[in-house]
Amino acid sequence: MTQEPKIFPYIEHLLQGAEVVWKPLGEVASLKRGRVISKEYLYDNVGEYPVYSSQTVNNGEIGRIKTFDFEQEAITWTTDGANAGTVFYREGCFSITNVCGLVTIKNIQTLNYKYLYYWLSIEAKKHVYSGMGNPKLMSNQMEKIQIPLPPLSVQQEIVRILDKFTQLEAELEAELEAELDCRKRQYEYYRNKLLTFNEIGGGTEIVWKTLGEVGTFIRGNGLQKKDLITSGVPAIHYGQIYTYYGISAEQTISFVSPETAEGLRKVDYGDVIITNTSENIDDVGKAVAYCVKEQGVTGGHATIFKPSEKIIGKYLVYYTQTTEFSNQKRKYAKGTKVIDISANDLTKITIPLPPLSEQQRIANILDKFDTLVNSISEGLPKEIALRRKQYEYYREKLLSFPS
Repeated sequence: MTQEPKIFPYIEHLLQGAEVVWKPLGEVASLKRGRVISKEYLYDNVGEYPVYSSQTVNNGEIGRIKTFDFEQEAITWTTDGANAGTVFYREGCFSITNVCGLVTIKNIQTLNYKYLYYWLSIEAKKHVYSGMGNPKLMSNQMEKIQIPLPPLSVQQEIVRILDKFTQLEAELEAELEAELDCRKRQYEYYRNKLLTFNEIGGGTEIVWKTLGEVGTFIRGNGLQKKDLITSGVPAIHYGQIYTYYGISAEQTISFVSPETAEGLRKVDYGDVIITNTSENIDDVGKAVAYCVKEQGVTGGHATIFKPSEKIIGKYLVYYTQTTEFSNQKRKYAKGTKVIDISANDLTKITIPLPPLSEQQRIANILDKFDTLVNSISEGLPKEIALRRKQYEYYREKLLSFPS
């Protein structure tokens, strides 16, 4: 036998013994579908009133038109597709497309819109039919969902609490993202200052050299994604430099067999791998310091820089992130849809070289900033997820009534 849900003590106190009646949604609200609104119609009738569809990004809004179909407080839900069963609280003037449904409460003296929204946020997805690979929640199913109806005053108090949780969650997310942005700006400021010697040289002996004068460039070859396996010889594919690696690689996420490695260019500890090709100019010349003790390999669309005794690899990687490096690489980059910078052109880029001890000091300082920024970046989604779980926990508790 299914155990009846236990009422949250605070809600039990508010109820003061009052009965909680359960009714199907179709008995307490009217349901209807939206209409077909094409992309062409949106384009030809641009205005101020939102049109909502099945998507969940941008609060479901797909455009704005000159007219509106509804001017009211309401709840909409997605009827078809991957987001079927997602509900939204609406108010004001708006329209909805044919893959949305509209819920209008029959008597607002007995049922609060926000309360109903919070309840359906939990229940609606439980009623989605996923047969034939196309999830659906049509009106005939939606109207069967049972709604608990405590006194209106209790509904309003539940709404007040959940609205506050929603507000606090949004404020926390904004604060965390602002903190991350602040740390990134601080990091970029100090990185550029530390690597702009004509402004802060301060007596440090600086010489400018081309990269070709302080290291050897070896163009990668081969290495396709199908060659990558889960163990073997460490391997870095050029695409991973964009998507996964940061300043340095202490270990690789991919490997190749010893047989495949034999035909590929070798990367040693302290080398730098630089991308030659990308679909945008910003990613061309992105670099990662290879800090794996075991010799590895890389492939085409990447160049290996083997530093001489005059330069530290990680110092070069940080320099590739500066405005000065960006300005130089733009002079040599070629292409429109696919941007490329050759290994030969990379050798022509100049770099300021302080003594090795100063290069190491700069790299150490920037390592600390990089670690700080990354820790915040990793912690941000975890903290937001934690707050979301906390919110969902209390939402479930506040909306648990015996049937």
